[in-house]
Amino acid sequence: MAKPLISVLVPCYNRERYIEEALLSILAQDYPNFELIVVDDGSQDASAEKIEALRQRYGFQFYRQANQGVSAALNTALGHARGEFIATPDSDDVMLPGRLSLQAAYLEAHPQVGCVGARVIYVDAEGRRLKAEEGKPLRSYSFVELLSRAHAIGAPVAMYRREALDRAGGYDPEIRIQDFQITLKIAHLGYRTDVLPELVTLYRRHSGNMSKTAYQRQLDYDLMAIAPYRGQPGYSQGFTCVINKALKHSVVSDKAYALRLLLRLPPWRWNRVTWRRLRHLLFKFHEG
Repeated sequence: MAKPLISVLVPCYNRERYIEEALLSILAQDYPNFELIVVDDGSQDASAEKIEALRQRYGFQFYRQANQGVSAALNTALGHARGEFIATPDSDDVMLPGRLSLQAAYLEAHPQVGCVGARVIYVDAEGRRLKAEEGKPLRSYSFVELLSRAHAIGAPVAMYRREALDRAGGYDPEIRIQDFQITLKIAHLGYRTDVLPELVTLYRRHSGNMSKTAYQRQLDYDLMAIAPYRGQPGYSQGFTCVINKALKHSVVSDKAYALRLLLRLPPWRWNRVTWRRLRHLLFKFHEG
């Protein structure tokens, strides 16, 4: 029997340094039935030219649009996708061999799962290995767990059931960080969200990563992602978690902003992480 079609959707913005390696790692997958759809989201470097050169060799789908953010780019790709399963790797990461086969088999065997993740190996900008995520056993998350921990199944490791994405209404383009919002949407519909123990992606850490360069915008998007669930179990804890995430960098680099964030949290909603952030605010200073 034919294997289910997987649509691999790759949004790209200014990734000329990494896009070729990322796409070649997808094209080298051993899964027998997948389509590759790349959307350049208004890159201002040579990304589009490099993608087009590969497209001429390998014949995948390639679309270009004015810059609207990764969520809008994924919606564009979804409009062209025909797959039963959807993978959304980043344009600066490397897909390890066998990843599509592994996750597709899992979704086939577990129809109640709407999103399946896995583990990553962290590498630096040059591709040198930093560390691997621990080989934890299979993990299933409920909606309340995901919300209360502000936990996302990261786009570089996620594979979705297309039915779940459609029922969730796709991505909200106003929320320019895609993985947290869609993880919550799918889990809220009642689908299981599982994370496999296998390592499937080389996740690149570099100066362009959103979490290190734009924590204020990330906080705004995280708050938008949890806003529809205000009043539900787990919301208050999730609110604390997203504030803590923004505090991680701001307690060192922007102490005035960090203080304003702390004031948004009543003390009875602080947790151990919040108190640790407070200590850093008071006693840790930016070097250089």
